[in-house]
Amino acid sequence: MSSITPPRETPRVSSMLLATTILLLVLLCLVCTIWIKGKPKDGLHLPPGPRPLPVIGNVLQIKPQEFLLSLQQCQKKYGPIFTIYLGSRPTVVLCGYDAVKEALIDNKDVFSGRGKMPVPEYVLKGYGIIGSNGDRWKQMRRFALTTLRNFGMGKRRIEERIQEEAQFLVEEFSKTEGELFDPTFFFSCAVSNIICSVLFGKRFSYKDERFLSLLKNITGAVRFMNSVFSLIFTYLHELMRHIPGPHQKGIQHLFELKAFIQEEVEESVNTLNIGSTRHFIDCFLVKMQQEKQKPTSEFHNENLVGSSMNLFFAGTETTSATLRYGFLALLKYPEIQAKIQDEIHHVIGDRQPSAEDRTNMPYTEAVICEIQRFSDIVPTGVPHCTTEDILFRNYTIPKGTNVFPLLTTVLKDPEQFPQPELFSPDRFLDDKGAVKKQAAFMPFSAGRRMCIGEGLARMELFLFLTTLLQKFTLTTVVPTDDIDLSPEFSSVGHLPRSYKMSAIPRH
Repeated sequence: MSSITPPRETPRVSSMLLATTILLLVLLCLVCTIWIKGKPKDGLHLPPGPRPLPVIGNVLQIKPQEFLLSLQQCQKKYGPIFTIYLGSRPTVVLCGYDAVKEALIDNKDVFSGRGKMPVPEYVLKGYGIIGSNGDRWKQMRRFALTTLRNFGMGKRRIEERIQEEAQFLVEEFSKTEGELFDPTFFFSCAVSNIICSVLFGKRFSYKDERFLSLLKNITGAVRFMNSVFSLIFTYLHELMRHIPGPHQKGIQHLFELKAFIQEEVEESVNTLNIGSTRHFIDCFLVKMQQEKQKPTSEFHNENLVGSSMNLFFAGTETTSATLRYGFLALLKYPEIQAKIQDEIHHVIGDRQPSAEDRTNMPYTEAVICEIQRFSDIVPTGVPHCTTEDILFRNYTIPKGTNVFPLLTTVLKDPEQFPQPELFSPDRFLDDKGAVKKQAAFMPFSAGRRMCIGEGLARMELFLFLTTLLQKFTLTTVVPTDDIDLSPEFSSVGHLPRSYKMSAIPRH
């Protein structure tokens, strides 16, 4: 019997094997390079923390699906300052009011850098306000603050715009005719329209298809950034950006938001009147023309789109999520809602609420502060980094090290806010019923990188809340004891659980 000769390997198979081998060698070299670059230099004494593995860092201890919980467990084990590795890069985590204050306020210049944020960096390439550093950041932040102030941030001009949008909300609530509805969509529309008026000089109908597509992308981006896939991207971004998966769909939402803003920029370019600027984009375009002969100017299209996207994204989801959380808390505690309405009755009556009313409504102000503290919308804070080497609490933190000021541990620091898991507006009132300032109240962070939209957000929260509670009593069919105030998502952000409520007209 003749032996069977095995088939000869074809040139095509050989080339595929060779290509696969080369690819694996390249990936191995890349992995080794990343690990070597990410290893701390000898002699540095970083804070303690879980032992990292090559390339993947502390992914086994800081689990992406339990990111915030994992950090809180590390706090219990290592104390108020510890080091974790997100991939190959060390990140120092600060917990509690004392540690965060010492860094962001007492050493505000050293901790004023922006830490690595792989997802925004992938989309915006380091342009804009939030993700930039050095002179670019200083120029973009200064320009944004000045321009927003000139367009009435915290003043009458923007107040009138919020009051107008609040009336649109009243109309939409009235259309529900006392039936149960989910307020998420309405809050997103209203808050988005405020930042649209600042950036683009216009508002959108709640039925506008382009506007609805915009809101869909914001929602998709937020859910992605609070997902396991976003955190995996943070750990292994140099690899993940090149391979398919659910993270690519999430990132696409951000690219589509960027494209929307680019379209608005191009429309503004075609209709620009230098002598009559209408909004933020117009002002930036004028500044671009003024500095077009300056080769080192930071005023160019990439920074315009990046800054606008930063303002739009930050100015939409955080405030609308806070409103959703706030109204859910008022459903759970109808006695708090009733006390706000009583204050509205005595101070405002039937006229339209105004920003000036805040000084005469301490209980309402206290409730809003407690909503912000309790909802804790950005629990991890936004990453910082050190601008120079610093000896901090007997540890050496080298220049360029990522730093997480864990804001949730400040807003829920039991030494600053006794029984922090309890929703209690009275913690923001003194013995005479006046608003009591709390040093640890940092929903907008602190220091050099403090959120520039604080004034706008606080005005929106007050005017939307008082306008709606002036017109409606909010109820639900769910027993108050069964209303769950714990977040649906608890990662880099806190998002409230979905719920339905009824808006009963007040007479």
